[in-house]
Amino acid sequence: MKISIFFGFFLVLSVVSCKSEFEAIRTSGDATKMYEKANEFYENGNYVQAITLYELVIPAFRGKSEAEQLYFNYADAHFKNSSYTLSAHYFKTFADTYNTSDKREEATFLRALSHYKLSPKFKLDQTQSEKAIEIFQLYANTYPESDRIAQCNQYIDNLREKMVLKAFDTGVLYYNTRNYKSAIQSFQNMLKDYPDSDLVDDARYYIVKSSLNHAEQSIFTRQEERYRQTVDHCNAYMKKHPDGIYAEEINSCKLDCLNQIKKIENG
Repeated sequence: MKISIFFGFFLVLSVVSCKSEFEAIRTSGDATKMYEKANEFYENGNYVQAITLYELVIPAFRGKSEAEQLYFNYADAHFKNSSYTLSAHYFKTFADTYNTSDKREEATFLRALSHYKLSPKFKLDQTQSEKAIEIFQLYANTYPESDRIAQCNQYIDNLREKMVLKAFDTGVLYYNTRNYKSAIQSFQNMLKDYPDSDLVDDARYYIVKSSLNHAEQSIFTRQEERYRQTVDHCNAYMKKHPDGIYAEEINSCKLDCLNQIKKIENG
């Protein structure tokens, strides 16, 4: 029991001591000491303290030889502290400011990775995914010999898969809410943007089903035109997926549409 009390007291004393040391450095007004201590915190993984001190000394070192490393560490501390919005911003600032730096390549990559970390689940807005892809591609174009290229491509594939799911989910939502015209447009946009997706078979199926429902719900004077459009969508599906999992249903749908067109033509 006494040993536990002793170690507890020692732990509290150590924390208070560290805090006092940090406060003493922070309020010292000595930029050199703060910079050295910030680097020490950074190397030891104490990123919050490092960020605090870096912020205080950045103005004092602007234009000096230490500024480049200081600002890179500052951006990287935000990244390692999982403050990805800030790290993306500061890595961009670093790359723009120190465009001949040896660290510019790494800063560009970590900027892209920051946006990748900010990319949400596929059902949410994918602006961060689009931004990450843009910067990963910029990195690949700027540094084509980098050993990170394979990693960039994998990240891009992961993001594109998420964006495909988002596009497909949007189309299904329109379909389920009986907004068939918007569903058709959404799935067509998906096919245009992601022609190699594993979901293209499903997307063309939903286009046919949406078109058929749209035709059935149309006023009489528009039905023939819309049944013919559905036949065109059926033909497009069969051309791309003659052995697709929906092929039998699509052929049946096409025959139904042709019968409806004959009835309309016969009055």
